[in-house]
Amino acid sequence: MRNDALFHDAFAGRRVLILGGLGFLGASLALRLAACGATLTLADAMIEEYGGNLFNIAPIRDAATVNFCDIRDAAAMNWLVRDQDFVFHSAAQVCHLKSLSDPFPDIDINITGTAVVMEALRKFNPKAKVVKLGSRGQYGSVVKLPAGEETRPEPKGIYEISLLAAEHIMASYHRNHGIRCVLSRLTNIYGPRAQMRHNRFGVANWFMRLAIDDEAIPIFGDGRIKRDFLYIDDCVEALLLLAVTPEAEGGVFNIGHDRPSDFLTLAETIVETAGQGRIAFTPFSPERKAQEPGDFYTDIAKISGVTGWRPQTSLAAGVAATIAYYREHKEHYW
Repeated sequence: MRNDALFHDAFAGRRVLILGGLGFLGASLALRLAACGATLTLADAMIEEYGGNLFNIAPIRDAATVNFCDIRDAAAMNWLVRDQDFVFHSAAQVCHLKSLSDPFPDIDINITGTAVVMEALRKFNPKAKVVKLGSRGQYGSVVKLPAGEETRPEPKGIYEISLLAAEHIMASYHRNHGIRCVLSRLTNIYGPRAQMRHNRFGVANWFMRLAIDDEAIPIFGDGRIKRDFLYIDDCVEALLLLAVTPEAEGGVFNIGHDRPSDFLTLAETIVETAGQGRIAFTPFSPERKAQEPGDFYTDIAKISGVTGWRPQTSLAAGVAATIAYYREHKEHYW
């Protein structure tokens, strides 16, 4: 159930800053907030390969202020956070593979950048509500599924460690300086406006690109490894509910799907919907097998209990909407 009236009351005329505002998640938030009457500022460093794309906000380009800057730039953050009512922090180094060869962008962007943002808020706007977009990768490998927020995080790589560190930094500012923070851990989000030029993150979207190009979708092993793929509109709904729910302040919340699907089902749904593409079963390489965490899906009882949110979009409906979007706007993403 969409909460349009609630969000209009909460955001109309309010000032909202979205860090990483031209990327997949940030732009999707921006479109929904613009429809609610928010006054938007979108900040994005436009780092190559991360997915920043001005076309993502084409429908609201004249209604949003865009600032091309980096969250590590203290002068920029000090200026941008002033007078904002809400800040959505979705700026990050977003490729877990990159950290295997170069850990410093993760440390610099995800940890130092978050500290810069929080210091700016402490000094210039401690009353703002801040929502952090994190990752389910922060859990690492887990023994019990679905993974609840009480699960002890055991992140494997620097990427996941850096996101967990950013979360702890924000929690510290909440406790010590009274800055109202909500921390989210997002699962496998897919949908329109995600980057489609490489396969280093966003596996569901990449599978759809392969089908649209009538190419083979590689399925490792028997394809029965499970993930909770979540459509972007459901993710945005959850984030906005967390932003406007006072009881969520100071909490950590999973945003995922309570009906996980396996990779084979995902690929079959994509091929059937696209009417092209094919499935190619592929053996695990030793490197990929070592990195594969196995089944993973999150428990969403906490966010459901606090906000009433539950995902509404089926895998079939989400895949159909995503494929339709990219077929119409292929030139802006390929």
